Amino acid sequence: MKSRLSCLALLGALLTSPFACATTPPPNIVVMLYDNLGYGELGVYGGGVLRGAETPRIDQLAAEGVRLTNFNVEAQCTPSRSALMTGRFSIRSGTYKVPRVGSPDGLTLWEVTLAELLSEKGYATGIWGKWHLGSSEARFPTNQGFDEWYGVPRTYDEVMWSNADESNGVLPSIGSKQGWDEKLVPAQYIYEARKGEAARKVKKLDLASKRTLDEEITERATAFIKRNAEAGKPFLAYIPFSLVHMPTLPNPAFVGKTGNGSWADALAEVDHRAGQILDALKAAGVEQNTLVILASDNGGEATHPWEGANGPWRGTYFTAMEASLRAPFIMRWPGHVPAGRVSNEIVHIVDLYPTLAHVGGAEVPSDRAVDGVDQMDFLTGKQQNSNREGFPAYVADRLSAIKWRNWKLQLIQQDNMYDPAVPLAIPRLYNLLTDLREENNVMLENTWALPRMMGIAGQLKASFAKYPPIESGAPDPYVPPH
Repeated sequence: MKSRLSCLALLGALLTSPFACATTPPPNIVVMLYDNLGYGELGVYGGGVLRGAETPRIDQLAAEGVRLTNFNVEAQCTPSRSALMTGRFSIRSGTYKVPRVGSPDGLTLWEVTLAELLSEKGYATGIWGKWHLGSSEARFPTNQGFDEWYGVPRTYDEVMWSNADESNGVLPSIGSKQGWDEKLVPAQYIYEARKGEAARKVKKLDLASKRTLDEEITERATAFIKRNAEAGKPFLAYIPFSLVHMPTLPNPAFVGKTGNGSWADALAEVDHRAGQILDALKAAGVEQNTLVILASDNGGEATHPWEGANGPWRGTYFTAMEASLRAPFIMRWPGHVPAGRVSNEIVHIVDLYPTLAHVGGAEVPSDRAVDGVDQMDFLTGKQQNSNREGFPAYVADRLSAIKWRNWKLQLIQQDNMYDPAVPLAIPRLYNLLTDLREENNVMLENTWALPRMMGIAGQLKASFAKYPPIESGAPDPYVPPH
């Protein structure tokens, strides 16, 4: 009897899996997340040669899959990465802003990451690059579902500490007395770690090590792909590259490659590294059974001389302007995602969590608020419309805007990350189809749209009563209040 029940249970699990055929192995998943790659950088998004470097490998990837023109992220690096890993708006997880050095930071271990979901389904999991979701070892990625990691805990601004008192042509000389002193603030490091083992400091994070980091990330990611393909083990390869985060400097092998300056050389490297990952999948014989996503975590850089290009959109990241929220997104999955498809339907980065969990045969947690919606039927072309019509846009802990269909309601005005955030006495409404730069307030003639838009904010607020947000810096162990 126990044998018969076990067989029935197995049959039921297979029938509910998206890959019920026993001959079809679970698909591999590769997520290439570029850092602050603006909407207007890639050739297929109107950049490429206009930015000084063609991007043929990424453009071809777009031709082989679906490209979104209304893929939305959160306003800062940490919030976007938190949303990707948990499927929850970062305001819920206490990860709604980039942490400052010395302050408590990161995801509580109570959160269930995408890596944890897929690991439970037999996936090998690896991350190479910036984590930015916990700078204490207890919260490193290898304690959050990943089998291996090579990268940095926080951000790349810190490469400039050790160069601030040097005249190197990249950063201004301010003198050693006024500059950074390792005795006061320790140097930051690139780490290597494996699940169940202590993390190891590999080398200091500085300008030289950042220049070669994407090369090292690619080498380790491609080795992981080859190793698991040979073993016949499904894998999640999460590859958060360092480019084009400031200081935007290319690998020495790419210096002068385009003749159009450091930014163009870095863009050429962006395309090359993506091509190396794609080549590794093909060489390993798993290209046809691998879902590949290429996206950015934020809009383009805002700081001179590394400003990014955001296409037709106005503003910078760290705001709720479209230049902050809209980012490139390309997805290829041979035999599942129709080639050459372009859509302006709204998708949010939180949606990747339930969508990729679906792909891997996992279920999202039911004991907490999960904001992401499964977009697999939309992305595979089974339906034309997204399963999402809008979302609330937070900048840090401020509800700054609401998007619904092609409308944008600005509650706080802030065009540039260096501008003050000014609450608006009367919100401003923009039609994003006729006013890409958010310059013409059409509130008075379109007040009919407000109930739906304010309803999005109301639903989120109501959910806070049932699932209170985690405070920023909350320690482990975290237990949600009843």
